[in-house]
Amino acid sequence: MILVVGGAGYVGLVLVEELLQREYRVRVLDPLWFGNRLSCIANGDQVDLVIGDTRTCGPGVLDDITAVIVLGGFSSDPMSDANPSAHYETNVLGTKRMAEMCKAHGVSRFVFASSASVYDLGMGEAQDVLRDESSAIYPVASYSSSKYEAERILRTMGDDMFCPVILRKGTIYGFSHRMRYDLVVNTFIKNALTTGTMGLHSGGEVWRPLIDVHDVARAYIAAIEADADDVCNEIFNISGDNLRISELALRMQTVLPQRVSIVPDYSPRPMRSYRMSTEKARRVLGFESEMTVERSVMNILDKIHRYGYIDFDNPVYYNMRWMNEGGCGG
Repeated sequence: MILVVGGAGYVGLVLVEELLQREYRVRVLDPLWFGNRLSCIANGDQVDLVIGDTRTCGPGVLDDITAVIVLGGFSSDPMSDANPSAHYETNVLGTKRMAEMCKAHGVSRFVFASSASVYDLGMGEAQDVLRDESSAIYPVASYSSSKYEAERILRTMGDDMFCPVILRKGTIYGFSHRMRYDLVVNTFIKNALTTGTMGLHSGGEVWRPLIDVHDVARAYIAAIEADADDVCNEIFNISGDNLRISELALRMQTVLPQRVSIVPDYSPRPMRSYRMSTEKARRVLGFESEMTVERSVMNILDKIHRYGYIDFDNPVYYNMRWMNEGGCGG
């Protein structure tokens, strides 16, 4: 049985569905901050749901578990800055606590959701280089710093009986039944449908490694299925294309169902910009992304209309707004 921490979240729902399709048994540990949409992807008896998080769960959550995938936690700088203590307790201490319980319980495979944002050094030619897993890391933002600290803790714990695997994921987009409209591709779709525009902060000059959520789910499964000798204590960059945001908007414009204007904005604001290599994941995990931006956009458009996720002002689609309105615990 696979334990998915954060399995009721944006990525978690897609991953759980992929695992079930591959006939894995699944347990989900989730505080249900954003509600419970597991019924959208599974029958009631297909998923064993435990309500809670890594800070509070008991070791019994690991009974019959063979691998753990940790997705749950505070997922952005604004969320992290709004509640620093809960952020650190969840993203760092909660991850360490779960890893320690796994070692004590004999659960060897531990896959951790890190972030490509650890590579961010800001904009400018000096920073515009392709990062790989051996690149120097100097994260300064609260979210990326917490991910990097958790990485370092996990890598001190790996041994013959415990196999941590770290995935640094690019910026995720795509359809999920726990839909988010605070991620760049999804935000562009929401804005295109509601205002007929896509606004480009910093003129769209920033770089982002981008990946569809279904490809991310495939990467997690590759990490739990890989031979331990190949992946123990290893870090893998997981992404598809490295695109400037301006190029992303132009590619999306070709498949959106109505005329959409691209509006550059050069107002000063802090922006992330980074590119990364995914050669190691291709070589070791045999992983390459399959979904293009254009295909994903068309899938999002189809699914959000089919399932009615077009009430774009609903705060549940925006992590920070939902937290501010009392939807998230801390």
